[in-house]
Amino acid sequence: MINFPTIKKSIVTALNALFEGDNIQDLIVIENTKKDFEGDLTLVVFSLLKLSKKSPEKTAKFIGDYLLENENYFEDFNVVKGFLNLKIKQKYWLTFFKGWLEEDNYGFVTKPTGELYMVEYSSPNTNKPLHLGHLRNIFLGDSVVSLLKAAGHKVVKTQIINDRGIHICKSMVAWQKFGNGETPMSTNLKGDHLVGKYYVIFDKVYKEEIKELIDSGISEKEAKIKAPILLEAQKMLLLWENEDSKVRVLWEKMNQWVYSGFDKTYKDLNVEFDHLYYESDTYHLGKDVVQQGVENGIFYSMEDSSIWSSFSNDNLDDKLLVRSDGTSVYMTQDIGTAVQRYNDYPNLSGIIYTVGNEQNHHFKVLFNILKKLNYNWALNCFHLSYGMVELPEGKMKSREGTVVDADELLNSVINEAKSLTSDRGFLEELSEEEILDICKKIGNSGLKYFLLKVDPKKKMSFNPKETIDLSGHTGPFIQYTFVRIKSLLNKDEDLNNEFSIENLKLNPKELEVLKCISNFPDVLAQSAKELSPYLLANYLYSLVKSYNSFYQDHPIMTEKEDELRNFRIQMSKLVAEIIEKGMRILGIEMPERM
Repeated sequence: MINFPTIKKSIVTALNALFEGDNIQDLIVIENTKKDFEGDLTLVVFSLLKLSKKSPEKTAKFIGDYLLENENYFEDFNVVKGFLNLKIKQKYWLTFFKGWLEEDNYGFVTKPTGELYMVEYSSPNTNKPLHLGHLRNIFLGDSVVSLLKAAGHKVVKTQIINDRGIHICKSMVAWQKFGNGETPMSTNLKGDHLVGKYYVIFDKVYKEEIKELIDSGISEKEAKIKAPILLEAQKMLLLWENEDSKVRVLWEKMNQWVYSGFDKTYKDLNVEFDHLYYESDTYHLGKDVVQQGVENGIFYSMEDSSIWSSFSNDNLDDKLLVRSDGTSVYMTQDIGTAVQRYNDYPNLSGIIYTVGNEQNHHFKVLFNILKKLNYNWALNCFHLSYGMVELPEGKMKSREGTVVDADELLNSVINEAKSLTSDRGFLEELSEEEILDICKKIGNSGLKYFLLKVDPKKKMSFNPKETIDLSGHTGPFIQYTFVRIKSLLNKDEDLNNEFSIENLKLNPKELEVLKCISNFPDVLAQSAKELSPYLLANYLYSLVKSYNSFYQDHPIMTEKEDELRNFRIQMSKLVAEIIEKGMRILGIEMPERM
């Protein structure tokens, strides 16, 4: 919001003079004027009608006339029904701009709030490599961390590694039966890719066995239960939970392959975590908590020894917590993980789970169970739900091997960036290492921005061809504008660039850039509050478009009038600073050249 406190104070003063009533400031609603209307700020007057005892239009005009006559900030106004659109005088825009330049970290909360949040994201299974869906999760979680920090909060970055369970055993059984002892070294494959290969093989064999059983006269439902390879995987899970040494050795070996693969991908993505949790550790605590719940009458046991949570009063189906054979389920692990996290960080203000919307029901049930267990902090657990990423041809399926591999995707966008820079021919004098660094920044920018610019609540279709474009709504387009500004500023030898606001006359496009700059603090705060990086991503695109529109029509370094040239240089510097800091929050680095 445009210098909101100052403007609001002026309007409150005016309204107190015009109307009688208590706490008039609580009735004031001020917004940025919509683009279709003339003005900078809009006062919504509907809440003031009881005080004015006039129609919305007459109330708005009454207030507008008073502000124009008694408050120096405004030069004009117009009324659209119950909306008073106010236009701010140029000199105040310039005054605000001078103030922004003097701020060390314009838009950021520099005073710590004292609140500590934990953000969980990525949280992969150790039976397959990271894929496109994981990337949306990782980029969303990582940028939410940066937004919370920009809002003055402390943050712990964490993930839960889903390193146990039936899905892990499926890969293990398949490798044991068909792997012939191959390793990442012998195959020259990343460990996560090798293990993922056997997860796909398991599913292929499983389907073949189901068909054979059906052909022998067994129903499909029964065949799915009695398929030999599935029974082997279930037996292996039971052996694992009973700490069978041979199973545990195999499990540790294959998981280490996967961890090494994940680490390489995270390094390429420039993503790090503060604290890692493992399902193989936390499920023990989860089972203990569940057993205590049974003893306290919170959960109930069936005749087959399985343990359940009743939700008859919540219009939900009862939830299985421990199977009849004593093995745990995902919910057991998640209960244990939540408890462990608050044991580790008792001062947490909240936990934010970044998980796809297919798990909406799971988290509704989890938070409900934690409340049943009388954990007060359960009220501070939040599921940051996001829509699935689909391809133009449809939904991805891990078991069928139709996912878009994260590593392959990263390589493809970097190669696309190489092709782009090669065609432009601007980097020929640089070393191969320098060119690769720039191409990585461009490629990562294209990928990250594409996945972050969409509202996380919405599912999205991913087309890699649309990520690398210097003229569209893309990360590289924003990077290119930044590089142009930096190139321009590097030509400036006068580091002071002082200017006086007294005689400056700004054109509409300069004013538009200032208005866009003024919104940065509000956008940053709103993005953090709503845990929505897409608000920031789209704001940066709007800022860049506004600046480019100005830049195309108005010279900077060749401007003959010193005051105006210096103003434009300072405005360009601030735009570049906002772009760089805003994109860094999104996990995107700026190249010096493109």
